[in-house]
Amino acid sequence: MPVISTPQEFNTDDLYVDLEAISGHRLFLKCEGFNFAGSIKLKAATAMVEAAERDGLLTPGSILVESSSGNLGVALSMIAASKGYRFVCVTDSRCNLATRLLLEALGSEIHVITEPSPTGGLLGARIDHVRALCASDDRYVWLNQYANPNNHTAHYRTTAPAIARAFPDLDVLFVGAGTTGTLMGCARFFRGWHRPVRIVAIDSEGSATFGDTPSRRMIPGLGTSIRPPLLDTSYVDEVIHVGEAETIRTCHQLAGHGFIFGGSTGTVVNGAGQWLARQDKQLTAVAIAPDLGERYLETVYQADWVRNFYGEDVLRSQTAAAAAAA
Repeated sequence: MPVISTPQEFNTDDLYVDLEAISGHRLFLKCEGFNFAGSIKLKAATAMVEAAERDGLLTPGSILVESSSGNLGVALSMIAASKGYRFVCVTDSRCNLATRLLLEALGSEIHVITEPSPTGGLLGARIDHVRALCASDDRYVWLNQYANPNNHTAHYRTTAPAIARAFPDLDVLFVGAGTTGTLMGCARFFRGWHRPVRIVAIDSEGSATFGDTPSRRMIPGLGTSIRPPLLDTSYVDEVIHVGEAETIRTCHQLAGHGFIFGGSTGTVVNGAGQWLARQDKQLTAVAIAPDLGERYLETVYQADWVRNFYGEDVLRSQTAAAAAAA
């Protein structure tokens, strides 16, 4: 029976969903949403905070500040509340309402950026705001998830070894690309493993992470408008870009079988399905699901929101597919 004294002590790291009956492919989904922060970002947040404390950057009276589309902000809010730090989350207008309410419930201050930077989009504007705060008061401590090596080290030490233990015959790993912390940590681990593992990065269409021209993206989590400093493409074997309409369809497909996952998971599962459909032999494949879907109920799972941004055809095609399957 686990007994904990701080919320960051608990995390379920060994739960997988077999998606073969849903997706038609032999794919195991590693579920990372079962902790008090509700996402895989708890690992990176814990590692970055603990390293900042060890290095003397975080001291009593420090104010944590971070740019986040949502999940890392929640994880840092939880840790800050547990440790007694103030926390300022700099986000933008795409942040889900449920996420903002969670941040407020945990006692955090939220700065919502609405105007994009001319060169870096909303992410660039968020980072500019963080830098301005740090310049205004030396109590602010920016962990900088986009460049902090503890972001990927957390997954090198935890996420990847957990997958290796569960699937010693692993052939391919699908990882969504946001800050690329999870991607880089897992890719570095499996580069030195006892057998070759193909690393397939899944990104959103409209993301600049792998060199494409940035364009509108409404679903937070994956994708960036600026190439993340953590990214080293030499560790990535392939990249698949998934449109947000496909993300939504996949999320609704999973929900139709009782699994409510977040937008990032819909993107990763769709990209993995595309890749596996092109293979001529059965492989042992794992995909990482960063979070669950409750924070997306007013967006990805809300019919009016979907229609407003993606048109009638997204939901209509999903309904038709469900009817055909029946």
